[in-house]
Amino acid sequence: MREGHIVANGIEFAFLEEGSGPLLLLLHGYPDNAWTWERQMAPFAGAGYRVVAPFLRGYPPTEIPARGYYDRATLALDVKALIEVLAPDGRAHVVGQDWGAAMTYGFLAAFPDLVRRAVVMSIPHAGAVQESLVVPEQIHRAFHWWFFQLPTLPEQAIPTNDFALISYLWDYWSPGHTEHAHVQRIKSMLRHPGAVAATIGYYRAALNPTLQDPALVELRSRLDRPISVPTLALCGADDVRAEPMKGQSKYFSGPYRFEIVSDCGHFLHREKPADITRLVLDWLAGG
Repeated sequence: MREGHIVANGIEFAFLEEGSGPLLLLLHGYPDNAWTWERQMAPFAGAGYRVVAPFLRGYPPTEIPARGYYDRATLALDVKALIEVLAPDGRAHVVGQDWGAAMTYGFLAAFPDLVRRAVVMSIPHAGAVQESLVVPEQIHRAFHWWFFQLPTLPEQAIPTNDFALISYLWDYWSPGHTEHAHVQRIKSMLRHPGAVAATIGYYRAALNPTLQDPALVELRSRLDRPISVPTLALCGADDVRAEPMKGQSKYFSGPYRFEIVSDCGHFLHREKPADITRLVLDWLAGG
């Protein structure tokens, strides 16, 4: 596995890379980083792909942009720019989990010609998210969304007691699954000055229009168009997010399949790496 750096959409991205062939872009979520895909990268590369897992904007060692934006339109442009830099033919397969999936939905809607096939995991389409916000268990599950809107308190609370909230989220979302070494890696990343504020900036921009790039109004209007790209959606059976994902096929105009993965929670690619690897490779091959 190689580590590299590139400039895309005006910032320097760090990434992990393995293999050669058509580009397969792996996008992580929160609280996480590119190392989350370490169990998929070798088998994906062995299947003939150039596998690249970037650290998303604001996630060190990727640059934390000064006064940067973290809204969905900006994130879609990040994915577009990464593909343009990394793929000689300007097209890629895209796999995203959690925020990586949230980014992918919008990117697929806005730039379908850049994607061959896609996989989204653990997070519903934005339309399904809106519908779920009146459901009590979904409101409870999304407590961190509301907490992160508060000024300054999240930046104080997250690092407290050796980033206890980060451990709590992993335990809450994937109960019974131990990831001590990987979670420690995430905590080390968040100790970088500015990283805590940057990584929760995604949540703040999602609910606060004043934190969204005003120059991207036109692109923002395209993020929720019907998705024509062939897309596989996966969610753990023990992840409460599976319920809103069940009804999201209406947001897709192209080939679409939803599959629930038994006996796992939110971080399903870490909990059942072999099963997820098989499902993704089968879908990318046209299965």
